[in-house]
Amino acid sequence: MGRRSWRHSVFLAGLSPSAATLAGISFSMTTRERSILKGALAGMIGGLAGAGAKVLAEKLFPPRVAGQTPPPVVLVEQFAGHALPPTQQQAAMHGIHWGFGAAAGGIYGALVEMEPSVGAWKGAAFGLTLNRLTHESILPRMGLAAPKEEQPTQERISEWVTHAVYGIFTDAVRRAVRKSL
Repeated sequence: MGRRSWRHSVFLAGLSPSAATLAGISFSMTTRERSILKGALAGMIGGLAGAGAKVLAEKLFPPRVAGQTPPPVVLVEQFAGHALPPTQQQAAMHGIHWGFGAAAGGIYGALVEMEPSVGAWKGAAFGLTLNRLTHESILPRMGLAAPKEEQPTQERISEWVTHAVYGIFTDAVRRAVRKSL
């Protein structure tokens, strides 16, 4: 049954435990202790896998047109106070991408540990929510990306798809790692 107790599953099915037994429905009564630390660790590892999957998905479906500066580069250039040479732009992009992927995955893993419903849609809901919070809200407010209404359609669709990929891979790896902890 995974994270949900057999009682929760029986409740969702609308049966009392005794009625479920009479109906021949059996449930695994194994439960796992919740651990925010283990959940966060599994989520961080999952987040790194998700970040890698997102990089590959963006190669198939790029979010930006030629000449468009990615938000991580804009952030580092604002912080540095000057434009970065191409090699430093790549380092900034990768550092922020992988670091943020791991951090977001860690937060996700801790949240799922405490409230399993956060893992809806096998992580896709997490990825889509992350996109909405970052690319459609925080980044435009920080001046790191255009407002949602002004973003090119290709960019918006790519970000939705690749964030869903990120969420699904993050969750799949998080689940596997968490089972082994």
